[in-house]
Amino acid sequence: MQKNKYWILCVLLVLSIVSCDSNRVFDEYKSVSGQWDKDNIVTFKVVPPDTTNAYNLYVNLRNTEDYKFSNLRLIVELNYPNGKTQKDTLEYKMANPDGTFLGTGFTDIKESKLWYKGYNEPFVFDEDGEYTINVQHAMRENGSINGIDKLEGITDVGFRIEHSQTN
Repeated sequence: MQKNKYWILCVLLVLSIVSCDSNRVFDEYKSVSGQWDKDNIVTFKVVPPDTTNAYNLYVNLRNTEDYKFSNLRLIVELNYPNGKTQKDTLEYKMANPDGTFLGTGFTDIKESKLWYKGYNEPFVFDEDGEYTINVQHAMRENGSINGIDKLEGITDVGFRIEHSQTN
């Protein structure tokens, strides 16, 4: 009987944590095992709930102290159901000047929620169907032409869609 109470309490706790995130439409992570290979394109597939409401889109990252840079460069590609493609090269600040990482987390893993679309103007999924989002790192050492083969310190890459507060 005591064991059943424990499991019920655990289930209720998990449900309360999940239900508190009412803005979430899509939130998924994929592991890159502590080092992100430059040829490893992380792919997410999503079918948005509608074609009229505005959304905020984010690339989420988890990094450890093995991440050696204060910034991060990404190539993010958004493929529409009709075949149209939007490709963006983005740069994000990952650490303060003193070297402390931005992001949240109490352990040695920091989680960063990086704006992708929806911050300047609302983003609307204006086509019915499945969208594909591809995320690839584009990091290079200063002065180097070639990219970093294995970007150490990144453990997970995620993609998140939230309801826009402008709706």
